[in-house]
Amino acid sequence: MANTFSQLYIHVVFTVKGGESLISKIWKEELYKYICGIVTNTNQKVYAINGMPDHLHILLSIKPNCLLSDLMRDIKASSSKWINSKNFVKGKFQWQEGFGSFSVSQSQIDKVILYIDNQELHHQKISFKQEYIEFLRSYKIDFDEKYVFDWIQ
Repeated sequence: MANTFSQLYIHVVFTVKGGESLISKIWKEELYKYICGIVTNTNQKVYAINGMPDHLHILLSIKPNCLLSDLMRDIKASSSKWINSKNFVKGKFQWQEGFGSFSVSQSQIDKVILYIDNQELHHQKISFKQEYIEFLRSYKIDFDEKYVFDWIQ
């Protein structure tokens, strides 16, 4: 083939270190715009971003030459530094190490966007821990629950 053609959609989930509820409604939209800027500057695309005070969901598309782990490292490092430079939280803001990433088919894009957009409503019924464990199970990812979160023993 003369060219590379791809469409790779990834639903990424990551949480605040210690499971703390530090993302405020007052500045969360600024954070989302900042993260979208990071993604756009790496020539990738955000389709949806939203979350709760303790975690974020992002649906993005990536090009084949994008290493997701590098993109996530940049998102987390840059956004942490930005949050700390703005003094949005008392003490030092950090994301938990690691993240969840789940492939999404073209036919499910609208469903995933709706899911991400409705995080507040969704979390009236289910905790983040339950939500994340359900993701791991539905994607048939082997895991030991004691190693999933850094704040749960």
